[in-house]
Amino acid sequence: MNVTVKFFARYREALGVDSVKVEGVFATVDDVRALLAQRDGAEVLSEQNLMCARNEDLCQLDEPVSDGDEVAFFPTVTGG
Repeated sequence: MNVTVKFFARYREALGVDSVKVEGVFATVDDVRALLAQRDGAEVLSEQNLMCARNEDLCQLDEPVSDGDEVAFFPTVTGG
């Protein structure tokens, strides 16, 4: 399965890339996150409160993924 993963805000800054393509066996968005979080410098993806999207729709980490999907990760937004 091939999935394109996009990173936004400080995740993009921490990882030094806008996006990557990953290949593997993934059932959920969380499987994609877990694989990436194991890479050097990607510990930021282990945060408890990250937000995610699948094919440009906000979703939860348990959202199923399919071959060719686009997954995005971004930090929660706070304001004040």
